[in-house]
Amino acid sequence: MSQPAVSQNIILSLGPFQGITDHVFRNIFRLYFGGIDKMYTPFFTGIHKVNSKNLQGAEIDPLSNDTSSLVPQLLTNEAFELYNFSEYCKGLGYSEININLGCPYPRVAKKQRGSGLLAHPQKIDQLLEQHFSSNPLATGIKCRLGYENTATIKALATVFNRYPISELIIHARTGKQLYKGQVLLDEFEEILNDLIITPGYNGDLFSQKDFIERKKRFPAINHFMLGRGILSDPFLAMDIRAIDSSETDRKQIVQQFVEAIYLQRRAFSNDNLSIIGRMKELWSYLKYSFDDPQAIWRLIKKNNSFETYETAVKQAFENHNWIGQGFPKDEEQTY
Repeated sequence: MSQPAVSQNIILSLGPFQGITDHVFRNIFRLYFGGIDKMYTPFFTGIHKVNSKNLQGAEIDPLSNDTSSLVPQLLTNEAFELYNFSEYCKGLGYSEININLGCPYPRVAKKQRGSGLLAHPQKIDQLLEQHFSSNPLATGIKCRLGYENTATIKALATVFNRYPISELIIHARTGKQLYKGQVLLDEFEEILNDLIITPGYNGDLFSQKDFIERKKRFPAINHFMLGRGILSDPFLAMDIRAIDSSETDRKQIVQQFVEAIYLQRRAFSNDNLSIIGRMKELWSYLKYSFDDPQAIWRLIKKNNSFETYETAVKQAFENHNWIGQGFPKDEEQTY
């Protein structure tokens, strides 16, 4: 890459995606790609006691995860769940947790959880007051600029400023936008002066060029969370950091990466066919970094058996070129 290497104080993190960025994905990603400093689990819910059944298994087990760089995330609007979650993660050796105030999906938001809670700053204030009075683990927040609109963002900033949150990551959209339309860069910029903490930035970072533009516009920001862009091109963080991979056959590496995830998920699930659906979720992003996303998706989406899925993946890599950084801006196309 022709751009200079990114400053060492920049943090690049891997955003959480339900059904995709589980412990299998995260661990295999680290084997094949570099550039990522920090990762977040997809959100947990329903933590009704400290050793809740929902917390069992490999997803945050220290034997299956790097506790020094992984942040467990909770979706809740209840202080007792936050307490239970913090205590459990503390016992596993984690140093930080994250509260999900960003999930935009209506089934979550209508319950005043995720981004739906952003319309109620007073409830967030009460939640954080109870939480920080319980001597929790360091606690960060991932949120949006509001739910219906950005009208509450100043009130939210006032609330966040009252508490010793370890980090604040803002996706520069409202919840109602889901992932559609333009990121609200003016509104993101405007709120920076109202926050005590310098937030991290998330939203539409699909290329090295996008990163450079955001860093130039927001020079004080040093944490950038990568989401859909790095799912479509897992080399994105390396490219942002200008890590030399000129001798790398990128298509071959991506093929090995995808096959390793598939095989390990089969092993973990005892060959449960549901993992094909999970692989399709990854391919719904990965397809954009091939020369013909529509053809790739036609190959992948119709498969419901291990044999047909494997054949489709083989055809995808044999018959199509890898271009990288191909995610479409402004809309998530569906084929």
